[in-house]
Amino acid sequence: MSQSVVIKRNKYGMTVILDKEKEYDSLKKDVEEKFKQSAKFFNDAQVAVCFQGKELDQVQENELVQVITDNSELKVICIVDEDKERERLFKSAIDNKDTIDNVQGGQFYKGTLRSGQLLESDASIIILGDVNRGAKVVAAGNIIVLGMLKGTVYAGANGNANAFVVALDMDPMQIRVAEVRARKADETSKKSRKRFSLHKPSSVVEPQIAYVQEDNIYIEPITREVLRDMPF
Repeated sequence: MSQSVVIKRNKYGMTVILDKEKEYDSLKKDVEEKFKQSAKFFNDAQVAVCFQGKELDQVQENELVQVITDNSELKVICIVDEDKERERLFKSAIDNKDTIDNVQGGQFYKGTLRSGQLLESDASIIILGDVNRGAKVVAAGNIIVLGMLKGTVYAGANGNANAFVVALDMDPMQIRVAEVRARKADETSKKSRKRFSLHKPSSVVEPQIAYVQEDNIYIEPITREVLRDMPF
């Protein structure tokens, strides 16, 4: 078992290295045992987790995250893959989560929101999962979706126009930030930026941020330059 599951810690979380030759169900049991044995060393830290070694699908990754949280006091904020741009976003999410917890009493939600579901927060919220069409998220602060955003989101519900929305795959039906709202059909441009223009090629999936400037909602890919020039 000790050879089939290896845990490596780093500044922002941990890498769980899995034996690629072993069956998933056996690895799942080994992960459970490994984290039971190691629980006293981790305490209640908030971490990002990266799975390496064995190729896993999203369902399997989510199952292993549940095994980890069930058998330790760790709080898994997100799953990191080896895509450098996405990893940078995850790092940002971890840093932002620390700020939210310490300053705004933010919340973390793990799971997929389906049509008809409503998730509300009186602070900022990080969602590890998808927001499907017909689902709605309302937060007084920021909304970070570590998955697909296809439903409706309302950030800055307390009137904070500096709030923002981040998603790994941004394709919502409606976005509202404070008093400014936009629907999927709305399109305009400014300095090559797009205001709620969501007709991107299906092959292009990149982390994006939505924010308010001059009473418009703009959506842009997350880059260092964009973050530096944010109006908040």
